[in-house]
Amino acid sequence: MKCQKCPNAAALHITEVLSEDHVEELHLCEVCGHKYLADPNVKPAKPMPVAPTIDLEEPAGMHRECDMCGIKFVDFRNLGRLGCPHDYDVFREDLVQLLENIHGETRHSGKVPRRQPQIQSQNELMALRKQLQGAVNREAYEDAVRLRDKIRRLEEG
Repeated sequence: MKCQKCPNAAALHITEVLSEDHVEELHLCEVCGHKYLADPNVKPAKPMPVAPTIDLEEPAGMHRECDMCGIKFVDFRNLGRLGCPHDYDVFREDLVQLLENIHGETRHSGKVPRRQPQIQSQNELMALRKQLQGAVNREAYEDAVRLRDKIRRLEEG
């Protein structure tokens, strides 16, 4: 993400709550961020769009509401928390756009916590299935049987 005042990379992401229904997001590099934080009364000039997909005006879906918990997307933007698991489906397109703007991706590509062995075992299963397919393609049937058995043991838990 780029700084909204200069072409450098943004290092600070500031969210100012101007009113109950209006928030302003600032994405500034370290230099511009320190200038802004030193004198918060000086607002940055009209923010440049960070990416072509960002609309700094309030999106039409901001007042869409979850049927289950009643939270609106604007409430999520102000509070930073969703109300229930159903919200991920209701606000899917807005959340995907938000994740792309913040992280540049919508898929996790980093380290996996040690406390979540199910993710590690899923990754291991996918790797074993690829190896199994390769063994079958090479006609290495003894290796394929060994891999098949290992996959079955992992799937049974």
